[in-house]
Amino acid sequence: MVKRAITLGGGGPAAGLHIGVLEALANAGVTFDVWALSCIGAWVGIVYNQFDNVDNKDRAKQTHQFFKNGVFRDDESYRRFPINTVFGPDWESIGKALTNFVADPNTYKDLWDPNRVANAFRESMSLWFAQQPDTDGGKKFTSPDEGDVNRWVLNQVLAPNPFVRYLTSMMYLSQVTGLSRINYPHSQFMKSINFDALGRPEKPFIFHNAWNLDEHKLALFSNRPMPKKVDENKKVDGKEYKVPISASSLCACSALPFVEETVEIDGVTYCEGALVDTVNFESLLQEHHKPGDELDEIWVSRIVDSKQVRKPENLHDALANLCQLFAATVGEDDVKLFKYHVRYDKPKSEEHPWKGTIVEIHVPGHISFKWNHSNLDSGRQLGRIAAEQAIKAYYEHGKRPPHDGPHFINENPAESDEAGWREVKEAYHECRRRAA
Repeated sequence: MVKRAITLGGGGPAAGLHIGVLEALANAGVTFDVWALSCIGAWVGIVYNQFDNVDNKDRAKQTHQFFKNGVFRDDESYRRFPINTVFGPDWESIGKALTNFVADPNTYKDLWDPNRVANAFRESMSLWFAQQPDTDGGKKFTSPDEGDVNRWVLNQVLAPNPFVRYLTSMMYLSQVTGLSRINYPHSQFMKSINFDALGRPEKPFIFHNAWNLDEHKLALFSNRPMPKKVDENKKVDGKEYKVPISASSLCACSALPFVEETVEIDGVTYCEGALVDTVNFESLLQEHHKPGDELDEIWVSRIVDSKQVRKPENLHDALANLCQLFAATVGEDDVKLFKYHVRYDKPKSEEHPWKGTIVEIHVPGHISFKWNHSNLDSGRQLGRIAAEQAIKAYYEHGKRPPHDGPHFINENPAESDEAGWREVKEAYHECRRRAA
């Protein structure tokens, strides 16, 4: 019996790719025992697995409908309101934060600074009436360029102004941690996800990550308890899983800093974990690969790539690039470093090395980062095609001699020999040196 795991990485508006991948895998009868999820991959994986009494093909269709009806906006509306349907401002928190800001006496300290105003006046005079030597030995006035003017407005006009200082500090220093909030566990939207169904015995093991901001470490949330391994010093060996997956843990998983508010669970504050680890490889091998219960295959669905990032035409595109470029490069590096580790870097102390198979599903390049129906539907189609190519390669090249080391299917040709790994090797060992 083959034990399979699938990793669904982060990528926000590219969620349609994951749905298309799952649809193709369902059509081919490929199922998974372990689901390792992050960010939008967690949303897709959890929504997909919540459905009961349906086959996997119907799960993919219902997952598509969930996102189309509940998250993505129709094209006509999106053209003039380019925000998805769940990124709503938290008006209650904003109101409380503003009330606390206005009522706090410390807010009004240092708003009026006569010395700064005087300095701003002197610096303005030196800018607008600056003189330089002329060719005839005299001096002439020089005009500031656009950069000088913009810096003057920022530093000599706005920065010393008490009213501007008050409004700016209200915007940036109030107790608001994100532009939007989706952590409403009792909302109709979150109740449409059946989290209780995830814990049933017939369900696969599902876990997603989030970043613990209090202890500065990656946290894992799962649908059922993971037996803890204790070493001879009575220390827990491996990652700790928090049970169960809930609406709040799912929101924490995707709480991208600045875009979404942080999420507090049991007194601990979390944000998105995908920008730290988007594929959870380490956890897969630490907890799900054991003697007598080996993890045979890992299928990788990484939906963003640096080649997808386009030159921004507006703030909408620029904000998308901000998070997607990080998600793309982190995910790409995670896969490369893991493959290098299991292929070339084999520590002598490793008693149970992994000799399984990695099946990579290539990231399609023609995808945008828009939360509209067209992007969701096109992503679904492209993801299905990419997965079908990976499945074909799997059945053509999946056979190999037993125990001959890790096996890689459908990988990038540039990474198929050791010469192509020189840069990856240097990056990997640099990471290890820093960790040490």
